[in-house]
Amino acid sequence: MTSHDERRAFWEERLGTDWTETGVGYRALGRPFNEWMYRVRRDVFLERMGSLGVDWSRASVLDVGSGTGFYVRAWQQLGAASITGSDLTEAAVARLRDRFPALRFERLDIADPGDALAGADFDAVSCMDVLFHITDDDRYTAAVESIARLVRPGGYFVLSENFLHRPTQRGANQVNRTIGWITACLDRAGFDVLHRAPFLVLMNAQVDAGPVWRKVWGGTLRAATLTEPTGWLAGAALYPLERRLVRARTESPTTEIMVCRRR
Repeated sequence: MTSHDERRAFWEERLGTDWTETGVGYRALGRPFNEWMYRVRRDVFLERMGSLGVDWSRASVLDVGSGTGFYVRAWQQLGAASITGSDLTEAAVARLRDRFPALRFERLDIADPGDALAGADFDAVSCMDVLFHITDDDRYTAAVESIARLVRPGGYFVLSENFLHRPTQRGANQVNRTIGWITACLDRAGFDVLHRAPFLVLMNAQVDAGPVWRKVWGGTLRAATLTEPTGWLAGAALYPLERRLVRARTESPTTEIMVCRRR
């Protein structure tokens, strides 16, 4: 298990040297493939949040773990009235403030945010591909409880996670937890799950698949993305298929998006 200081140092180094989709995404697959992958993520995020019937032009939102600002831009596309971003690292926050000079960004650890967002009351909070990087279960719980305090009653919490049906998988910088554990944590914090759907299907590590398929497909993706040109071609070929799969399937062997509502 990685300590808080080690986790922050890991992300400071990673985002300090690679502030791109690769830095926040699946580094082994290269930047061109990651850019196609993130197109799918953007499409799904916009569709899911747009389907809620919320007038985002009247809403204040918080993005936790903003990284390169990918979901900050998505909230702008949805027309959110007020957007606040945050990140664990100085490397990201300094660049985010330059990229989005009209918006507010805070350097904080969502598991222990201090008074950086004291008194805030958001209509929605997004936390995309962040929580599974919190390797300590108690800090994960603290992060969800902290988010719950920042969402007004009736407001929304959108997150992406791996929601395993298989046993929890623990690594140095990522823990893939079970769907039962995660939903119980959300329930205790005061969130009701509205829906869960695939965020990706084939364009990411198959963490909830059987060991043979996981190894075969992982090797196939790495081979297809050995060079930037082949990575771009692999992403371009998979993109239309992935868009159909995320719409047609109700479960995914990799990352899923979940929308919750604060009780």
